[in-house]
Amino acid sequence: MTVSVSLGLLVLTGCTSTADSDAGADVAPSTAVTGREETGSGEGSRLDTVLAEGQLRVCTTGDYRPFTYLDPDTGQWSGIDIDMVENLAARMDVDVEYVQTTWATLMPDFLAGCDIGVGGISISMERAEQAFYTAATLEEGKTPITRCENVEKYDTVEEINQPGVRSITPIGGTNEKFADANYPDGEIIRFEDNNAIFDEIIAGRADVMTTDASETLWVANQHPELCAVHPEDPFDFSQKAYLLPRGDEVFQEYVDQWLNIAVNDGTYDAAKVPWFG
Repeated sequence: MTVSVSLGLLVLTGCTSTADSDAGADVAPSTAVTGREETGSGEGSRLDTVLAEGQLRVCTTGDYRPFTYLDPDTGQWSGIDIDMVENLAARMDVDVEYVQTTWATLMPDFLAGCDIGVGGISISMERAEQAFYTAATLEEGKTPITRCENVEKYDTVEEINQPGVRSITPIGGTNEKFADANYPDGEIIRFEDNNAIFDEIIAGRADVMTTDASETLWVANQHPELCAVHPEDPFDFSQKAYLLPRGDEVFQEYVDQWLNIAVNDGTYDAAKVPWFG
């Protein structure tokens, strides 16, 4: 049972603990998020709260396929990380309550009332100051995607960082942060709808987008006009993982144990099949 609240390069790493918009502390949480008390390893665990209440609150954006997607017509959630968190909840014998957030408000929303954050969330030091992470689920990096005829024009940072080159990026995430840091001489287009952003490149209103290699592979599979640019050799290194409450080592250990089992019993591979075959 699920309750909605308004508000390739898939290389799974070994389950060893590691601590994408980077929302600042001055960003207020959504008013739809109601709080859970913060717990640490010495005060009782969020694990106990979730089991007692029979509900796992999941923060996710719903706009980042193949990891998380909320269908605006049906209200149905889908994605690799959605399937994974449903599996976690089933093994805990609890219901899932989805809290839709945005990349700009992910951290304040998570801190205000979620038990876990999923949906292609990149590990960053800014987030690690506010939350724990699970073991990393994916290793990749930022790489361009563009119209197939332009692959050789936009296969280096230097080529993209040129006057007149239009780099499009969603607002509030690590893609925007990467564009700001690496393309100061180019034109940066900040686009609000992450579900429609690649249509801008197809239509010729933008030239290129630099995003996670996993996303470029999925998008290129969906849109034959677009090609992922060297996704096997991205511009940088990053990892994805799930957010957990800071200081709660009991809950972190529990979720990491589940993740280790899910990786090795075929659950994670099965979650990827609808998106990558």
